[in-house]
Amino acid sequence: MNASGGWPAPAKLNLFLRVTGRRADGYHELQTAYQLLDLSDTLEFIATDDGIISRDSGAATVAAEDDLAVRAAQALRAAAGSPALGVRIAVRKRIPIGGGLGGGSSDAATTLVALDRLWRLNFGVERLADLGLALGADVPLFVRGHSAWATGIGEQLEPIKLPASWYAIVWPGVAVSTREVFQAPELTRNSPVVKLSDFLGWQDSGQVPRNDLTAAVIARYPAVRRALEWLSARGVARLTGSGACVFMAAATQAVAQAAVSGLPGDWQGFVARGLDDSPLIARRAAEV
Repeated sequence: MNASGGWPAPAKLNLFLRVTGRRADGYHELQTAYQLLDLSDTLEFIATDDGIISRDSGAATVAAEDDLAVRAAQALRAAAGSPALGVRIAVRKRIPIGGGLGGGSSDAATTLVALDRLWRLNFGVERLADLGLALGADVPLFVRGHSAWATGIGEQLEPIKLPASWYAIVWPGVAVSTREVFQAPELTRNSPVVKLSDFLGWQDSGQVPRNDLTAAVIARYPAVRRALEWLSARGVARLTGSGACVFMAAATQAVAQAAVSGLPGDWQGFVARGLDDSPLIARRAAEV
């Protein structure tokens, strides 16, 4: 057996999100800016040669066979063509499920990166990102490990450096179905395409770019509407991804902490720092 220490799986925010079109295969064309966070799940792996891929622990509401970490391990083994490769996976969740923070996709990416090392496959980042795309549009972001400007279905990535910021994040205790939101008949699918320079100009001027999914989400999930209203009373709040989490940027950790104080009892608040580079990069480099 080949055991590893903990591997980080960081969360992300969508600082804005535009739906610019819909492809013939049903996928939506997007523009977004991904901000990585120091809020992370942690995964541990014990590599084996018995051909068994199992999850020793993880989210109680997600069956092991549906867990993206398990599915990522299965996909990597299939690509390697080595049926004897096995692993036991333990997932310690901090990122809310269905919260729009990319937790499942990040767990999948961390699994691909970790097992590429532990199984000594040496696929490399680009091949792992291609494998990850079949698991979810956000997975390549986490495999590559940099905050990014994204187009296509979210997989065409250009690393960006963002101003240092803290974030107050509120999860109102519900999970949003991304599929349901993108199928909403009222969803606008023809937003004008913008340039990276436009987004950076918004950042410099303090202009708040929109998330095209917001109206469809709050119409279907009253808890998200309430959370957005609650956090908006404390600053400029917006939805990340398809929700359910809402967030506001803050100049300091103390301001972010104050913004999530006094939450209703069934909500959770998080304070996270924005990162240009994922901690997964350093963890990958440390594994020999």
